[in-house]
Amino acid sequence: MEPISLDTLLASVGKEVGVSPWRMVTQRMIDQFADATDDHQFIHCDPERAERETPFGGTIAHGFLSLSLLSAMTFETMPPLENTKMGVN
Repeated sequence: MEPISLDTLLASVGKEVGVSPWRMVTQRMIDQFADATDDHQFIHCDPERAERETPFGGTIAHGFLSLSLLSAMTFETMPPLENTKMGVN
């Protein structure tokens, strides 16, 4: 991706700038996230119980797992800013 100017970036506020590829969130990813965060609620980690006791038909990903994927999706869709070496928020 070619770098863009700050003016170009600012002009794109409120506009769609890119679409990331689809991602498959697997039970293995959910289980690893549960281990890293010590959040082992059944709705995330017990497929049989989640299917039986929730309206979702199985487990669901942690909200913060979904949120954490935004970083990778941003790098896949946003061009780098001209004249920068790194970004710090």
